[in-house]
Amino acid sequence: MEVKLLSARFDIEDGHKIEVAKKNGAYATLDKLFAMEPGEVIEEVKASGLRGRGGAGFPTGLKWSFLPKGLDKPVYLAVNSDESEPATFKDRYILVKDPHMLIEGIIICCYAINSHDTYIYIRGEYVSQAKALQAAIDEAYAAGYLGEKVAGHDFRLDVTVHRGAGAYVCGEETALLESIEGKKGQPRSKPPFPAVEGLYGCPTIINNVQSIGSLPFILTNGADAYKAHGTEKSPGTHLFGISGLVEKPGMYELPLGLPLMEVIEKVAGGVKGGKKLKGVIPGGSSTPVLLPEEAATTTLDYESMAEHKTMFGSGGIVVLDEDVDIVKLVKNLIDFYHHESCGQCTPCREGLGWMLKIVKKIINGDGTMDDVNLLRELCDNIEMKTVCVLSAACTMPVRSYLDKFRHEFEAYVQ
Repeated sequence: MEVKLLSARFDIEDGHKIEVAKKNGAYATLDKLFAMEPGEVIEEVKASGLRGRGGAGFPTGLKWSFLPKGLDKPVYLAVNSDESEPATFKDRYILVKDPHMLIEGIIICCYAINSHDTYIYIRGEYVSQAKALQAAIDEAYAAGYLGEKVAGHDFRLDVTVHRGAGAYVCGEETALLESIEGKKGQPRSKPPFPAVEGLYGCPTIINNVQSIGSLPFILTNGADAYKAHGTEKSPGTHLFGISGLVEKPGMYELPLGLPLMEVIEKVAGGVKGGKKLKGVIPGGSSTPVLLPEEAATTTLDYESMAEHKTMFGSGGIVVLDEDVDIVKLVKNLIDFYHHESCGQCTPCREGLGWMLKIVKKIINGDGTMDDVNLLRELCDNIEMKTVCVLSAACTMPVRSYLDKFRHEFEAYVQ
């Protein structure tokens, strides 16, 4: 089932070092790149159908084309490597095992959008990953792939690693920009959108690490080779982080469109210890849970997830077995999002704290049926009443647990 497009160099010894990476194809596409017009590169990425791998799934090439034309302002690229979504660990593999693939992707993107300055915003807790990334960037500068003349061509490109300070909300693209600018990491109201007015008031493209890392394969092999994997509307491959109660947790690169249960059983070895499946979190902690019967008809693509009223998200699949206490899981979930709220919006700042108090009350044996109903009502009253979607990242999954496992909440009350 595994297809190695992004992860082709992951298992090569010292594959993170530039000489080894070059022997195995790194930077080989740059001559082809600089022989093309920037617009041709954008069209090739559009034709590939590559969708943003940060969670939203927005078409990458289309996002680039939103940049305004003819402005006398610099264009910036911001690479989102915050990766703070619980159960998500795909990008860190690229940063450590093949950072030169990311750097090559940055060169391709920057040439296409006429950007000469890139900021890689990396999660503060990713200490070893940040060191590995910076070492690769230093190698790229020394080898002439970054700096005044990229690979000998008349194109300047500088890349800066910006380390965050551990705030989940800075994974939101406008909060990320605020943080890079040295301000408090709080989301901005939109419009204007970053492509029009982003970093330092200039047009800015923000892409996920995996999105940028996909570009060298697309440019080297063509859009059709990329579309040969996946589905028509969800083409290509994805790095899936499978965790939870499975026999073989880990990171697997798989084509989109595979049946979810087939992946859990054949790739991840099935539910640990042969226990019964209780549910599947399909795309990181902020995605609504699937019951076993729903998971049985779900495929790993954006369309199928939407049909099942959940989301593809970051591709972080978490398997829950029959012994998982859903009420305590919900308590942990709300605790996390309440802690990570930036405090800008009242429904999020106060509402998530209120939800946490209620679920703690239920667990402590002091809850009533009114509390269970109120918890459900709060989800509807908080969601989409805020500047960013952090509140929804909490309320959407909590609502799904309340609707699908209400009997467990009632059991605590009784």
